Amino acid sequence: MSMSVVSIWDNAMPGAQPAYPRTSAWDATWPLEGGTAWVFYSTPGQSRVRKPVILADGFSAGKSDPDALWNALENGEYPFVSNLREAGFDLVLLGFDERSASIIDNAAVAIQCIEKAIDDREGTAKLTVGGFSMGGLVTRYALAKMQDDGDDHQTSTYLSYDTPHRGAWLPIGVQAFAHWVKDNWGSIPGFGELLGSFSVLVNSPAARELLRWHIGTVGAEARQDQARTDFLAELERVGGWPEGVRRLGVGNGTGTGAGNDIPAGTTAVSTTGQELTGTHLDTQNMGDQIVAVLKKAGAVEIPISTSGLPDIDGAPGGLFPEAHNLPGHPGNFGTAAFLAGLLEGQPAELTYNTSTFVPSVSAVAAGDIDDHDTLYSKINPADSELDAFMCASENEGHTLMTEELGEWILTKLQGE
Repeated sequence: MSMSVVSIWDNAMPGAQPAYPRTSAWDATWPLEGGTAWVFYSTPGQSRVRKPVILADGFSAGKSDPDALWNALENGEYPFVSNLREAGFDLVLLGFDERSASIIDNAAVAIQCIEKAIDDREGTAKLTVGGFSMGGLVTRYALAKMQDDGDDHQTSTYLSYDTPHRGAWLPIGVQAFAHWVKDNWGSIPGFGELLGSFSVLVNSPAARELLRWHIGTVGAEARQDQARTDFLAELERVGGWPEGVRRLGVGNGTGTGAGNDIPAGTTAVSTTGQELTGTHLDTQNMGDQIVAVLKKAGAVEIPISTSGLPDIDGAPGGLFPEAHNLPGHPGNFGTAAFLAGLLEGQPAELTYNTSTFVPSVSAVAAGDIDDHDTLYSKINPADSELDAFMCASENEGHTLMTEELGEWILTKLQGE
């Protein structure tokens, strides 16, 4: 079973069990302040890196799990770890003690890892540094900051894998539902932590920095959070990108403008029981829209409205990862349905489990995600801030490792 490299719920939801085998496939471990790096040498008997490729983990909650990373990279459609090692590269998987921490805080961990790779390296081969999803932003900022500080990162190639360079998307109705559940049922003994976990993740520092539109409370206006504004300003202060470094990137969505066929303004989740009677969440449409109605038995219903947002759920892009360790493998709308089912004692009606998480234009840094035309147009390579990029042939799970994208990366690294 192929799984996304970045699985939002691999250990973020209390009580969830991992959906991958335990292994100890790495050859060395580098303890770091705030994280850990796991090293896969290219040849047996090797004790130092020679051609290091550092790839950072992405957004979730809690500690990075090397078993989850290894399984998603090696045991899916394309055995990326094996192929990379056979090509003579040493893979360094960078994990964080808290994946929902600020991008800037985790960039300090990435800088340690880069410095460790330089100190540990045998020979003078330049580094490849990047990451999956948020990990691509963490390492982008880390490299730019090192350069701005006058530190030599000795990196020739930067690589991002479905990284939200121009922002990520989580439906506003889903965000509101997560906060509403936490507000009303998050204090139930032995049960509340689970019910409130989605809201906590949505309001984490990293989520506020990644999401193009965010709400921190039920009924708040959907807007760019100040944490994201501050991060973008800091990224710009250090130069935006490391200079003199080749920029590569891949996206799990199409580059042709072809979306995922999820219609705008359509009900994605509706409840079937009495506790949440009348509650429903809809896909995003353009113009003024009620994207959700939240209704608790005996209480007045709460409409959730948006204005001026694009019809982004169906846009080309990497789909919000499905949680393979939870019943029904919920995605973004699916997680709301999962929580509703726990409260109702019976399943909610789920029409669309998941939708776009990282639009293609964001993944390849080719345009802002604020309007329909940009989202649904064929991507012009000249518009990208990357030197080269590859978009998937179809819209697939965010950070899914495929033969198509894995082979492209390997070919580019070998042709340096």
